[in-house]
Amino acid sequence: MPPSRKGRSLSLMFTIEHEFDATVVTLLDDPATHRQQDVTITAFEDCVVIEQENQRTGSVQKITLSLSQVADLTAALNLPEGVYTREKP
Repeated sequence: MPPSRKGRSLSLMFTIEHEFDATVVTLLDDPATHRQQDVTITAFEDCVVIEQENQRTGSVQKITLSLSQVADLTAALNLPEGVYTREKP
């Protein structure tokens, strides 16, 4: 469970927890009228799961990425617009 934000200044904050079978990173969004719910990223040996609560429905939305998709995303964040292929290591 992420630490409480009460009494903290407005700054970027995240937590990292190492569990038995995964590393869990929680990205906390600054309070604001347009604030999004915190995002939890769980990295397993074979995939990465991204979760965020939907404020309207109260349900948790979940996306599971393979490690290959995570590598593609990492590469894409540093490239200009276009279509690319990535060589497998």
